[in-house]
Amino acid sequence: MTHSSRPDRASGDASGISAEDRALFRDQVGPVAQVEAKRRRVRRPMPSARPAMREADELAVIGELLDDIPPDPDLGSGDDLWHRQNGIQHSVMRRLRRGHYRCQAEIDLHGMIVNVARHCLAVFLRDCLDRGYRCVRIVHGKGLRSGNRGPVLKIKVAGWLRQRSEVLAYCSAREIDGGTGALYVLLRRQ
Repeated sequence: MTHSSRPDRASGDASGISAEDRALFRDQVGPVAQVEAKRRRVRRPMPSARPAMREADELAVIGELLDDIPPDPDLGSGDDLWHRQNGIQHSVMRRLRRGHYRCQAEIDLHGMIVNVARHCLAVFLRDCLDRGYRCVRIVHGKGLRSGNRGPVLKIKVAGWLRQRSEVLAYCSAREIDGGTGALYVLLRRQ
């Protein structure tokens, strides 16, 4: 049947398909049976692609790594902090102290209680490593309001960072970036 010999669509039903086209379709398709509802397969939702157990394991490891270490009783609020792993050159430390590395992220912990600060630092470091950051700044405060206890967070943060293999080096920041109340931290590339 050519296009010009087709019957007028107006002679069909409301869908615009003629009775002749319907008959032709049914002849070509053949007999049809309705699918029973109980035979249909229900598609289960796909599991999440997010590695929930891996993330939980990583947080547990980070928590273990950030366990408390005994504080240095001689550390004062105005004392500079610094640490470098074996193999880190003195020139790298010198550049870090002078602020030559661009800080790609920072976190402000001062004023937090120790447990909250520990958790926030762990999450922050994990996020920085995931993003491939090389240098970050951590503000821990100088501990001026700590009284006789001395700088609590300053000591804790220094200890936590020393336990991390991803932390290549850290040192107190320049005055413009927080001085002895903040640290520049150099992270290992992943």
